[in-house]
Amino acid sequence: MMEQPAQGDKERFLYPRSRYYGHVKPENLVFNANLQEFAQKVGYISALETSGKLSPEEAYQQTKVLWKQLKRSTKELGIVGSNNDSRIEN
Repeated sequence: MMEQPAQGDKERFLYPRSRYYGHVKPENLVFNANLQEFAQKVGYISALETSGKLSPEEAYQQTKVLWKQLKRSTKELGIVGSNNDSRIEN
């Protein structure tokens, strides 16, 4: 009989995280976690759209919501400087 994987193993498999190599500051670490979550969710949305489970419009709308959440987090964390603002557009 197969053993059931531990909950932590399942979480690590479904939501992998990469190590952060940038400048270690709390706001950078939080943003990095948010960015990795964004990328993971966009990957799922893309797979669902590719397989026909989501319409292109629904995939676009869900991705747009995630993007706005990520953009808002950069502002709340104060990591968007004047020289970086032009790179984070709507």
